Amino acid sequence: MMRRMLVLEGVHKSYGEVSVLHGVSLAVAAGEFVALVGESGVGKSTLLNCIAGLDDADGGRIELCGQAVHALDSDGRARLRREQLGFVFQAFHVLPHLDVADNVGLPLRLLGRPQAQATQRVQEMLQAVGLQGLGARMPAQLSGGQLQRVAIARALVHAPALVLADEPTGNLDPDTASRVLDLLCRQASEGGTACLLVTHSEAAARRADRVLRLTPQGVQPDGPARP
Repeated sequence: MMRRMLVLEGVHKSYGEVSVLHGVSLAVAAGEFVALVGESGVGKSTLLNCIAGLDDADGGRIELCGQAVHALDSDGRARLRREQLGFVFQAFHVLPHLDVADNVGLPLRLLGRPQAQATQRVQEMLQAVGLQGLGARMPAQLSGGQLQRVAIARALVHAPALVLADEPTGNLDPDTASRVLDLLCRQASEGGTACLLVTHSEAAARRADRVLRLTPQGVQPDGPARP
């Protein structure tokens, strides 16, 4: 049985009197690609932020790579994100003062990887997302779709144990979206990375091993698993 990289049990989250997450439970194993779908405003992005320790759940348990996120202090959460997690944010969060190559290579620099190794890995990732030759460009020189691909390359460059991807194909044309999904699937199947993909795209969801639907009542399977 594959090791579970992510486990949620009865997770709740409210903002003031507005309840967003209601007893969410799910698990994602190493090498598994899971899509999470649901109506706008149901709390999908909030759930990703709680998993990553960027926001605090009000109740329940979140375990990432065997560590209880709620039990870690801010330094512990930052270390866990740095070492084990890749996060593709819906708003990109590409650093404007770094060029493309430095943005993609930032996780490797934070982990202290040798410069030559890091440079080679960055070039491999730029090639994988179709941005070869653009490493010296600044973010202001890129389109929204290119910025999204920078964010995806940065999330995968250090081969994390878990990738959280919030609408990673939302700003991409169909061909590029398919290429990015190929990359995520390959990272899961060949690299053993667990991937939780939040998406509104039916085409993207069909690429997953399982599709889960988030509703006000929690999480439930959404259709049959991919063969």
